[in-house]
Amino acid sequence: MIMKIALIVNEDKKRAFEVASQAAALLTSAGAEIYTSGNCRIDGAICAGTAQEVIRDTDITVTVGGDGTIIHNAKFAALYKKPLLGINLGRIGFVAKPLLGINLGRIGFVANIEPDELSELSKLLTGDYRIQSRMLLEITVDKDGAESRYTAVNEVVLHRDTLANLIDISVELGEERMISYRADGMLFSTPTGSTAYSFSAGGPVIEPDMRCILLNPICPHALSTRPVVFGEDSVLRARVWPSSTFKCYLTVDGQYHIPISSDDTVTVKKSPLELSLVILKEKNFYKLLSEKLKEF
Repeated sequence: MIMKIALIVNEDKKRAFEVASQAAALLTSAGAEIYTSGNCRIDGAICAGTAQEVIRDTDITVTVGGDGTIIHNAKFAALYKKPLLGINLGRIGFVAKPLLGINLGRIGFVANIEPDELSELSKLLTGDYRIQSRMLLEITVDKDGAESRYTAVNEVVLHRDTLANLIDISVELGEERMISYRADGMLFSTPTGSTAYSFSAGGPVIEPDMRCILLNPICPHALSTRPVVFGEDSVLRARVWPSSTFKCYLTVDGQYHIPISSDDTVTVKKSPLELSLVILKEKNFYKLLSEKLKEF
């Protein structure tokens, strides 16, 4: 049976096309069929609709770009239970039917291989790889009794829209009010996202295959305020206090921006979906973390 591989390319990066063409040539010579999306034109590959459609109809997804490319397509891979591999084109790389990422971005903690490691792609056809499951978050926004749901790979951020004001946020664990914050905002992160925005906000690094939810206030107005790690079965609810009279927003993985008022409730919990990442090369997470951060 011929393996069908989705090759999703960051079309804003010229080098991404070069690396994608090399990957496509290697995979087709090994007997795979390659499918791409949008206006991407790669020799030997078939353009077959949107990224979501291509991921749905193939066996494995390979992304070429940075972590942003992986995160954007990871939700489709998780939805259709497809593995994903990321190829990293950047200076730094960690995220997988499976998802494989080739990193072309600046950090790339989710990607598994670099452009000089493309020969590893042949393992996709021999099955010589493992799958690492990553926990995702399900976010529910309740507005006037109407619910909207979103999936986060990295994090969801509750924040203000101005640069000189704090907002007051309360958080409930289950049905019990747990803590209140006055801060620039608050983020809820997956272990995968602990090396992203949360890391920049002073949060701890968490091994990406762990199961937990990280709550991290952003620039809190209290010396005693610290990040908190909750178990994977925790259900957290956040509200903005009425005293926060200016506009607030909820941002999911930097992609969705939802206006939030004091009448709305944001619920964060583990998603029933999981992201399956293809691991072609075993790399020590903490050694990789140290090496990548030294590159800045």
